[in-house]
Amino acid sequence: MYDDKIHANEVETEHRFGLSRRDFLSFCAAMAATMGLPKGAEAQIAQAIAAKQRPSVIWLHFQECTGCTESLLRSEHPAIEKLILDIISLDYHETLFAAAGHQAEAARKAAMAKHKGKYVLVVEGAIPVKDGGIYCKIGGQTALDMLKECAADAAAVIAIGSCASWGGMPSTPPNPTGSSGVGEILGKTVVTIPGCPPNPYNFLSTVVHFLTFGALPAIDDKGRPKFAYSRLIHENCERRAHFDAGRFAMEFGDDGHRKGYCLYKLGCKGPETYANCPSILFGGVDNGSWPVGTGHPCIGCTEKGIGFTKPIHALAELQNQRPPVGYPRIVEEQGTGASLASSALLVGVAAAAAGAGYKLVGNLGRDEDEDDSGKQG
Repeated sequence: MYDDKIHANEVETEHRFGLSRRDFLSFCAAMAATMGLPKGAEAQIAQAIAAKQRPSVIWLHFQECTGCTESLLRSEHPAIEKLILDIISLDYHETLFAAAGHQAEAARKAAMAKHKGKYVLVVEGAIPVKDGGIYCKIGGQTALDMLKECAADAAAVIAIGSCASWGGMPSTPPNPTGSSGVGEILGKTVVTIPGCPPNPYNFLSTVVHFLTFGALPAIDDKGRPKFAYSRLIHENCERRAHFDAGRFAMEFGDDGHRKGYCLYKLGCKGPETYANCPSILFGGVDNGSWPVGTGHPCIGCTEKGIGFTKPIHALAELQNQRPPVGYPRIVEEQGTGASLASSALLVGVAAAAAGAGYKLVGNLGRDEDEDDSGKQG
């Protein structure tokens, strides 16, 4: 009887997610790794995801370019259709909705009423507050009023992207519409997942954590999940060795740029930006990359005081400046081994990808053998 029950669960999982039991567990292990959870947490994640109760998600769009949604659409493990149909219940999303106008707004209100106090509110885009918020309206309602209405009965609020996290591009001076971040307006705990766009797996991991443990992951003083934003980009950048050796690209397309030298003197903000971009990459495991990997300096989009505020085009000044001898190492704060999470995530995703017939290329050979003291092995 017990063996029959196990077999039935395996068949149900394979049918629901389009993955074998082994590949499904590999995916759960990858999620546990990226969140820095202890050994054995993958079993809890698997149980929570496989349960019938999918969390209701209401996704709002305000002042933004839809880049965060576009990033989500390109997630591969799981693919977007598995995410919104099997892991969560996406009950309102203007971009992905077939419905429009009054039908769409009726669906939002129905989902809020049915799942009152239990739904997850995701906000994409900044919210204008000047002149009563008249600069952004949906269905005749200002973004400001809609945000407050939806947040009032939400179990959790997640701000996805730099615009929703702290104002992003719309809030750059002179900020004529008074664009603001979600947390600033609500005055309550909001998990921020900044980036322009953010990596979809940071969002997915946050939702999976909430689904599994009934609580949001540990966050820093800016509301960012520590598992994704506790270490400097500079620490895991593949160009770090060139920085330490004093080899810099001086102009786009010069010999140093072609050889993969450090982009610090082209305005790279990696040494002062916290994010896991070089570790988990964008675009999927089979062809993943990230801005610095393709030759463009990091603009610091995950940092309020850096992204979209410090110019990267003042090359004459940058070329003459001398970088500090070194940057301090970042001590792991979670106490859960998340300093090795990025490597473990790639291994877990690689296992899932291999089982699903995907080919994993590049970036697994990066040296990340570091202990918690910050010394390189």
